[in-house]
Amino acid sequence: MYEILKKQRLNPTVTLMEINAPLVAKKAEPGQFIILRVNADGERIPLTIADYDREEGSITIIYQIVGATTQQLDSLNEGECLHDFVGPLGKATETEGLKKVAVVGGGVGCAIAYPVAKKLFEQGCEVHSIVGFRTKDLVILEHEFEKASSRLVRMSDDGSWGEKGLVTNALKTLVDGGEKYDRVITIGPLIMMKFVCQLTREYSIPTVASMNPIMIDGTGMCGGCRLTVGGETKFACVDGPEFDGHLIDFDSAMKRSSMYRDFERKAHEHVCNLLKMEDK
Repeated sequence: MYEILKKQRLNPTVTLMEINAPLVAKKAEPGQFIILRVNADGERIPLTIADYDREEGSITIIYQIVGATTQQLDSLNEGECLHDFVGPLGKATETEGLKKVAVVGGGVGCAIAYPVAKKLFEQGCEVHSIVGFRTKDLVILEHEFEKASSRLVRMSDDGSWGEKGLVTNALKTLVDGGEKYDRVITIGPLIMMKFVCQLTREYSIPTVASMNPIMIDGTGMCGGCRLTVGGETKFACVDGPEFDGHLIDFDSAMKRSSMYRDFERKAHEHVCNLLKMEDK
């Protein structure tokens, strides 16, 4: 069993948890993920490793409450335990040899972008972090990005935090202003990453996108996380989750990601009839 060491609400729908998982923390690297189950009968869900502490033996996860399982996870408190916590899974972010990188994060994807920026910064890389949210109330990890960035550009859709506009606007402004990046790493909603990659293709900037498709077993056997990359089928859990952003078929990925929304909504809204009887 994996004890919850810390629980912190980051905004109305996003929560941070630190989990006691020393074996996972021993091997974890930015870009990798874990798969957890809240209880023995629970659904397996993947969550990216947001941070790790090898000495404490803890893994930090950040999740958005969007469905039945994340709602169930959020009902737990410090001192309670998760049934399963497996990882680290996937390939770690390649950071060696990079001198100047733009890390572009959007929404809850910033939880994945942060450990990447942090490791690059610790290695002496010049890190320009461009992070965007719909509004100020949804901002997460602002101070963490400040510490892990040579330059931090804040963007919001409504202008309530930082500059008004999209992360692609900010990236274009920096590149047009003379900034030359070894690589752009983008993590966030699929539509955001699609347009970031379209922009960097125009400027011939190598770009990596972190993909988080539907995932079940995390070993490549189920095929649920398949993507089309460079015309070939890849599996995010074992071949990724990071891929060359200029080769990803984002349109097919977006179509697949929406396949089960109705089922998830019903699961989220469902209340057991036995529980209804108990309330009477």
